[in-house]
Amino acid sequence: MTPGRPTALIAEDEPLLREDLRRKLAEAWPELQIVAEARNGREAIQLFEETAPAICFLDVLMPGLTGVEAASYIGGRAHVVFVTAFDHYAVQAFAQGALDYILKPVEASRLQTTVARLKSRLEAAQPAINTVELLRQLTEELARLGGALRGPESGPLRWIHAQAGQVVRVIPVDEVDYFRSEAKCTVVAWRESGQPREAVVRTSLRDLVSRLDPARFAQVHRSVVVNLDAIRLVKRQDNDRADIHLKGRLETLPVSRAYLHLFRSM
Repeated sequence: MTPGRPTALIAEDEPLLREDLRRKLAEAWPELQIVAEARNGREAIQLFEETAPAICFLDVLMPGLTGVEAASYIGGRAHVVFVTAFDHYAVQAFAQGALDYILKPVEASRLQTTVARLKSRLEAAQPAINTVELLRQLTEELARLGGALRGPESGPLRWIHAQAGQVVRVIPVDEVDYFRSEAKCTVVAWRESGQPREAVVRTSLRDLVSRLDPARFAQVHRSVVVNLDAIRLVKRQDNDRADIHLKGRLETLPVSRAYLHLFRSM
């Protein structure tokens, strides 16, 4: 840690998004020192106590404790910026509550605005806002708008953050055709404007399965999970396997013997 330079903590459970925010902050604010990176809310609190950063960038939805709960603990001891994938209407609650936020995927222009505001506050030695009351208001406003401040483990996964080349994509889970395990990563296949697309996440298929809606997604092979709405037909090959043909895609997916019972009626 270099004396005199502003310090920050980043809390984000998705490694790709954490890396993306770190890189964009380095471009927008080269003087800023990232002194800690947390993977969940509890780790964020622990690292905050150890490093005492001036600024905390907190993902709203994290396992264990949410970013909102972590911010409540931090109180007015640091400037807090929420990082969120909430939809347009829920984001109104952040704006109305006068809370700093940036949207996923992080856009350089929005980040520049946030950085300028943080620099101004630090240069003027303005104390950090005690967010406890604001967070209470935020929770109420989100409830009114139909949003929820819930960790990902309290409901089905809604978004996938995946890397396609040098770009981090935010993909609605409902639009995913299938997931395929590959080496230590998982390939996400979806369609965009009718065109097949693929990207990679560094989350194991096993971990993803536990967070998907079982009414929509089914594991059909040890390395494949499919969106049931994406299936065009299932063609049985023999007593041990079958192939899934997808809507709008040329590739087929294997169904292993252990999962053939899902398609007994064919």
